[in-house]
Amino acid sequence: MKNKLLLAASLLLLVAHASAQLTTAPEGGNRKAMVSENIGITNVTIEYSRPGVKGREGKIWGGLIHKGFADLGFGTSKNAPWRAGANENTVIEFTTPVMVEGKSVPAGKYGLFVAYDPDASIVILSKNHTSWGSFFYDDKEDAVRVTVKPVPLDKSVEWLKYEFLNETDSSATVVLEWEKLSIPIRLETDHVNLQLASFRNELRSEKSFNVGWQTWNQAAIYCVLNNVNLEEALTWSDHAISDQFVGQKNFNTLSTKAQILSRLNRQAESDAVMKEALPLGSANQVHNYARQLLQQKKGQAAFDAFKLNYDKNPNTFTTNVGMMRGYSAMSNYKKALEYAQKALPQAQDKVNKDNVERMIKLLQEGKDVN
Repeated sequence: MKNKLLLAASLLLLVAHASAQLTTAPEGGNRKAMVSENIGITNVTIEYSRPGVKGREGKIWGGLIHKGFADLGFGTSKNAPWRAGANENTVIEFTTPVMVEGKSVPAGKYGLFVAYDPDASIVILSKNHTSWGSFFYDDKEDAVRVTVKPVPLDKSVEWLKYEFLNETDSSATVVLEWEKLSIPIRLETDHVNLQLASFRNELRSEKSFNVGWQTWNQAAIYCVLNNVNLEEALTWSDHAISDQFVGQKNFNTLSTKAQILSRLNRQAESDAVMKEALPLGSANQVHNYARQLLQQKKGQAAFDAFKLNYDKNPNTFTTNVGMMRGYSAMSNYKKALEYAQKALPQAQDKVNKDNVERMIKLLQEGKDVN
């Protein structure tokens, strides 16, 4: 009986030891890593393990990393690519649909594999991202395959890494770098339409109530700046101005609507809305609007805005500079000089003082300051 109890105790210890899974460093000294970046409103995340070169220079590509597809001698795959890292699958995740080298890929998580070739490597995104490496790779689970050309590197990269390069609002290049070679993968998003779809969704949520007119105005301004979706933007701007619960008629909301109407070639309506907006603006808002008119070569309209601002906020640095610019735009340099000389002692810092002195000199020479 005693021997049976000792045997049972020994077996329990063996089972406990075999099932223990304490946290340790990755096998072989490989390093686990994650890199993430936004392309517009699309988040792209890559989770991977980083093998090191470890003195194997010249033996990585085409050696340790087999060319094309191969039987790895383990698992079910007889035609496996490289797992594009070490240990577990390399996993790439997109929070919205993307284009990978011009091919559409839905949002989601994918196993990332590479069939290496020095002239044309095949990059594979697999719908199976949970298997171990590529030992169980099945081409029937491919979401997309694209072909890319590896690029030699000037300096050796000891630990494999992924990074994002050439970023814009709608694109980026994900680059795998290891030893003296990089494999670039171009990603693109339909950023504008994704952003508009996000606006439409959020404007049906609590954000359309809790924040107030600012959310509707933000969506409308985006359309103005990108010159897209203007008819819907006009509806959004009307919500910002006059919605029963959150609308507010102020300089921001009215000027946004005016800009949309102008983009829609409804200039008379735009001018009427802007005329309503100007008395509601702060000195800086009106001044900046008048500066925009100057850039558009609308000298008389700019002067009128500067004059309205001065009448409302007389003899301040901002409005004196505005009148100087307004008269200068009308080629009345003598009158412009009077306001410039009023503004000079009101300058709050050296930058503004130097700028006014520069404009005084131009006016004295009979030159426009704008």
